[in-house]
Amino acid sequence: MVKIGPLRELVMNGLDQVKMRKGTVLTIAGTMSVILFSNWISIVKIQNKGAKIGTMTPMDQVLWRTHLLEASLMGFSLYLGFLIDRMHHHLQKLINLRKNGGSSKKQVEKLEAEKLQLKENEEKAKEEINRMQKEISNLSESLKKLKLESKEKDKKIEVAEAHVTSLQKQSADLLLEYDRLLEDNQNLQAQTKNRQFRG
Repeated sequence: MVKIGPLRELVMNGLDQVKMRKGTVLTIAGTMSVILFSNWISIVKIQNKGAKIGTMTPMDQVLWRTHLLEASLMGFSLYLGFLIDRMHHHLQKLINLRKNGGSSKKQVEKLEAEKLQLKENEEKAKEEINRMQKEISNLSESLKKLKLESKEKDKKIEVAEAHVTSLQKQSADLLLEYDRLLEDNQNLQAQTKNRQFRG
């Protein structure tokens, strides 16, 4: 029954229906237990009676065997019912575990797919980080070059400014010299006019 799927489901459904009526099942089990207990009492009574007399009459032997068969049947039926109940309980657990195992398997597959996706995203992120690092290194090199060029230009500007200041000083000196020469020229012209006037 465990291996045959449809038959197992049919039996499981039947047992579910029976177990839903717990009152009826308990009543039957209680009745069978009472009959079993009654049969054992009868067996003990017949044995005690035979022990007192010394032998059992044929009628007592028939009754003893009948009660023994009934007690055996009741005991076996109760034991079989208990086994069926336990088997049903364990089969239900097994079915639930299989269902949960199937859902767990789907969850595991989903998690593995997510893990692969995360690995791909991680590889893409690593590639992007490497590309950005290369760009940063290139930019830092360009910045260093620009800084060096800027320093060189600053030095050239400083040299040019020093040259301009020296040229300004020379120009001022030349202007002073020009003014002095102009004054000398005027003095010479005045002296020449005076001489001509006297002559």
